[in-house]
Amino acid sequence: MAELLHRLGTFAARRAWTVLIAWIVILAAAVGGFLVGFKGLSSSFDIPGTASGEVVAELERELPDFAGATGTVVVHATAGAITDEQREQLAELIEGAESLPDVSGVNDPFATEAERADQAQQLEDGRAQLEAGQEQLDAGRAQLEAGAAALEEGQAQLDAARAQAEAAGFPTAQLDAQQAQLDAQRTVIDEQRAQLDEGQAELDEQRTRLERGEELLSLADGIRLVSEDGATALVTVSYTETRLELPQESKDATMAHFSSQPIDGLEISFSTDIAQGVPEILGIGEAIGVALAAVVLVVVLGSLLAAALPIVTALLGVAIGAMAVLSFSGVVQMASVTPILGVMLGLAVGIDYSLFIVYRHRKQLLRGMGVVESIGLANGTAGNAVVFAGVTVIVALLALGITGIPFLGLMGVAGAVSVAVAVLIATSATPALLGLAGRRILSRRALAKAEAASDGADALRSVRPMSHARAVLSAVLAVAVLATIAIPALSMRLGLPDGASEPADSTAYRAYALTEEAFGEGQNGPLLVTATMPGDLDDVEVERRQLAVASELAASDDVVAVAPVGVSDDERLAVFQVVPAEGPNSESTEALVRELRERRAIEGDMALGVAGQAASNIDISEGLADALPTYLAVVVGLSFLIMVMVFRSLLVPLIATGGFVLSLFATFGAVTAVFQWGWLGGLFGVSEPGPILSFLPVILTGILFGLAMDYQLFLTTGMREAYVHGADARLAVARGFRAGRSVVIAAALIMIAVFAGFIASESIIIKAMGFGLALGVLLDAFVVRMLLVPAIMHLVGRGAWWLPRWLDRIIPNVDVEGASLERRHPAASTGSTDAVAADATAER
Repeated sequence: MAELLHRLGTFAARRAWTVLIAWIVILAAAVGGFLVGFKGLSSSFDIPGTASGEVVAELERELPDFAGATGTVVVHATAGAITDEQREQLAELIEGAESLPDVSGVNDPFATEAERADQAQQLEDGRAQLEAGQEQLDAGRAQLEAGAAALEEGQAQLDAARAQAEAAGFPTAQLDAQQAQLDAQRTVIDEQRAQLDEGQAELDEQRTRLERGEELLSLADGIRLVSEDGATALVTVSYTETRLELPQESKDATMAHFSSQPIDGLEISFSTDIAQGVPEILGIGEAIGVALAAVVLVVVLGSLLAAALPIVTALLGVAIGAMAVLSFSGVVQMASVTPILGVMLGLAVGIDYSLFIVYRHRKQLLRGMGVVESIGLANGTAGNAVVFAGVTVIVALLALGITGIPFLGLMGVAGAVSVAVAVLIATSATPALLGLAGRRILSRRALAKAEAASDGADALRSVRPMSHARAVLSAVLAVAVLATIAIPALSMRLGLPDGASEPADSTAYRAYALTEEAFGEGQNGPLLVTATMPGDLDDVEVERRQLAVASELAASDDVVAVAPVGVSDDERLAVFQVVPAEGPNSESTEALVRELRERRAIEGDMALGVAGQAASNIDISEGLADALPTYLAVVVGLSFLIMVMVFRSLLVPLIATGGFVLSLFATFGAVTAVFQWGWLGGLFGVSEPGPILSFLPVILTGILFGLAMDYQLFLTTGMREAYVHGADARLAVARGFRAGRSVVIAAALIMIAVFAGFIASESIIIKAMGFGLALGVLLDAFVVRMLLVPAIMHLVGRGAWWLPRWLDRIIPNVDVEGASLERRHPAASTGSTDAVAADATAER
């Protein structure tokens, strides 16, 4: 690989314009692919096979009207209650929204509340009618019973007369006629009594249904669309497409429509279901981050021209990678954060990888090497390390696919593409630009300093190992700092962002706050609960079962209101809206969802299913949490094997992996403290603390592990190089650290600057990713790689390089730094040891 990269670097230096034009053509092809294939991004996340997903699929089959996405338009009067005139104007807006793209219906909150009031009045009127009917029935029954009593009295008289007549031997024909009349009257009374009984039964049934209706209305009392003071109203927009399939254009059309005709005195805001769009890929914060990276490059490389090269190649790589990834958005559903992850990594590693090659080339030029041969050697040595480092990051990113979560695997692929492009550009376009620049990348000051510097032998002799006491103190201090920062991670909760997580000046946050203030927290995240039924039921039985389920749901802790909202045509599925006491990301709502799912079937045959934002959050978070251990094991395991081959040691990979775990959990702790606990939230733009983004731990694990191994590589290879050339183990640690620290510090600072630039994003998702990556690099590079690892390797001494003989014989020899290449090109290098010494000289 080193020899191939040497040839590539030499070719690029000599045929610079050929290489650069080739990359420009590739960029044009990527732009063309983007223009043809880009079909938009999704702001939603989902995991197939979840419990909430199964509920949604069942709704699509049985009740498709309830399976589509919904969003809320919050209308608020700035002074007093909403007036009749404002209601009329709002009604016109609502009527016009019916024809918007993918909109299946828009409810008028005032009309809905009027219908609710009519229902309540109907129930009240029905109660009065029932009472009047009962009174009439009771009066009729009283009259009937009085007639029956008179009939029985007449019967007694007739019986007495018949007895006297028979005793006297008189004829009874007249008495028989009277008896016939009495029997006829008795028959009439029996018929009337039966009619009264039927009337009473019907009245009882109506009373039962009325009481059920009253109880259902009472259970739904907490569900309102117009606040009690009349100042806030909720307009619900229903869509034909599901949440994942709803195009961004349809959401934008909804917001544009309701914002197109402002109503005096009314403030209109939109819930996250509508307003959460695709965040901008690059903004002011990212530009500032790149500018800070440029400052670091100028300090390290000593000239504006040299500093400009890594920036130019990184921007070229980002453009190609982002355009290439977005070209496939019409083929696969792509989350809005997918290309942003690629941009983050493309900028960071693109600058760093180019820096490593430019830095090596610059050092060789200062030692008097020719431009072309120096470019070839730098590409074969530092470029070889860049390829290996890039492969490590790519493996970690592609391994996201083993989680079984499509959007996460796609994010990994997008990031891997950006890193792969960065590696290719660093090892081809960077040598081409260096060839065009020639020796102009060296400033006069750098040349003068090189001429005045002492020789390499003096530089080597000036390096001394650290003391044992310093090593122990450094190790203890590093572990203590990381462990302390990691403490908040013990209480980390996962979830997805809601309106409370949006910027305080955003429409989504305003909608969330207004809804919470006027209707309660739970109205921001109602649950959709389904109940299976036997089917083929009459209306009375459907009502009875609805009440049974609603009453059971309402009896649960932290439930404010329950309302039946639909039954399938075959009476096999009933749907209920449940308003929890707190918001969708609260612990109580999470506990409620779990409790409902674990509950036994009501009456033995009505099983419950739960959907809604809170349920989806739980499913996605659980899926990601379950995938994290497997992912971590695979990535760490593969990287451990790779490091064993590179460093030919067992302890060095163990130290590197252990240090990464410490820095990772410290990163988790800091993220939890800021985004969940709210510490320093104002500084980082966290308006409302909440659960940690559910897929953030997995993303941080993959990216930070790859970057951590990069820094481990660039520091430890110098240590091993010094050790195999005969230096004492502890002295080799000092020499390798001295040789590599400058470029590693610069690379880490560049990474931190680029990632920190994304903290300024308005999207809480991007903000959290930028913060976690920036802090993770800071902790891993400066605390673990430059403090903890050298201290432990010093304390272990020669044991750090121990490898069983049988293992030494079977593992391949991986020449990451290209030492064999330097030996094959003696004219281009005075030796590896001298290279380390020259680096040490330049740093003194």
